Amino acid sequence: MKIIKYQLVKAATSIGANYEEAQAGSSKADFINKVDISLKEARESNYWLRLIEALEKESFELTVIINESK
Repeated sequence: MKIIKYQLVKAATSIGANYEEAQAGSSKADFINKVDISLKEARESNYWLRLIEALEKESFELTVIINESK
């Protein structure tokens, strides 16, 4: 479980980092690419959250976070 939570932290923090980089994109294509990476990291974060939910007892807070991440 520790590894899964670590992967979640990596993916979740990458969302903001890539979006921040997108703001300083060198071109429109670079901006779009960085935003697309942010979206992919958000989808990955949602995957890790769902996996944690499946492995642990159901939590209302976790369900709310998963729904929000969609």
